Amino acid sequence: MNTRMRRAAVAIAAGAMAVSLAACGSAEEAGGEKEPTGSAAAKGDDIKIGLLLPENQTARYEKFDRPLIEKKIKELTNNKATIEYNNAKQDANLQAQQVDTMITNKVDVLILDAVDAKAIKNSVQKAVDNGIKVVAYDRLAEGPISAYTSFDNVQVGKTQGEALLKELGDKAKDGQIVMMNGSVTDPNAKQFKEGAHSVLDGKVKIGKEYDTKEWKPENANANMEAAISALGKNNIVGVYSANDGMAGGIITALKAAGIKAPVTGQDAELAAVQRIVAGEQFMSVYKPYAPEAEAAAQMAVALAKGEDLSSIAKDKVSSESAKDVPSVLVDVTSLTQENISDTVIKDGVYTADEICTAKYKAACAKLGIK
Repeated sequence: MNTRMRRAAVAIAAGAMAVSLAACGSAEEAGGEKEPTGSAAAKGDDIKIGLLLPENQTARYEKFDRPLIEKKIKELTNNKATIEYNNAKQDANLQAQQVDTMITNKVDVLILDAVDAKAIKNSVQKAVDNGIKVVAYDRLAEGPISAYTSFDNVQVGKTQGEALLKELGDKAKDGQIVMMNGSVTDPNAKQFKEGAHSVLDGKVKIGKEYDTKEWKPENANANMEAAISALGKNNIVGVYSANDGMAGGIITALKAAGIKAPVTGQDAELAAVQRIVAGEQFMSVYKPYAPEAEAAAQMAVALAKGEDLSSIAKDKVSSESAKDVPSVLVDVTSLTQENISDTVIKDGVYTADEICTAKYKAACAKLGIK
């Protein structure tokens, strides 16, 4: 215990001192951040948590992540916690300003899904210097974070690659694929790529590969058009797409060129599920957002109260600037026509009516989706 805290402890009653000591002993987590002034545990359920999400082009963040996190925080704090929220709309500079606002608003803990995991490092340090613990959400932000939750991102890439190879079968030996990776500012994209290459390399020829700026579908569409022009439409047998948004842009380019080839994806967005039903997109990676969101909420509330994370976070993850960060990594599932009913419908992500609109009713009926 440091000198400042000892002096404070001597000045108060013995019973209160015991509470302070207990809180101090349980609040030391990975990341090396400074302790906030006073006892975090003394706040009880009356805590303030900041939530910063990276963008709103991908449907998941506003439809799933935000409401799930907020709901769990409210449940864990008997509806007493205050939640400050903002979305960076894919703007790293704006997100840095939003962190400053969270510091000004004196949140106890910040749940942060970084637009740019490296660029946010100074903002994370600034938050920690002001006594705010940071939970990295979905993307491993650089800086002295206290906790992290995401999916096993290397496994996501492996799942995509394995599904593509299985679908290609013997065609994998005869043709070429195009790889459409995500943005270089997203550390997850690097891990997806790593996982995919570990499966695809040596099994299929990669004719063209792109790191797609900002994950934008229109950029993926332009890249795909360039790949078709360079390789020839008769030589492309499949496309690795790191997520569903880009898959939509890729499929538009393939259709325009008269190419029918399996395309992967990720996130199980509604439009992607419908494309899978229609046979336009081969697969997506279903990532159950509830366990990830709930883990973030649990860790944030625990940190705000000065509690230990060992009962929540069973894994350890390291970044370039933080070692052995308590982490929760969630498993993923390959989503194809065969298991739509057993995944996104069963888990309540979508109803059959949401998927099977008039355009897709006949295809749904063939698959027995109802």
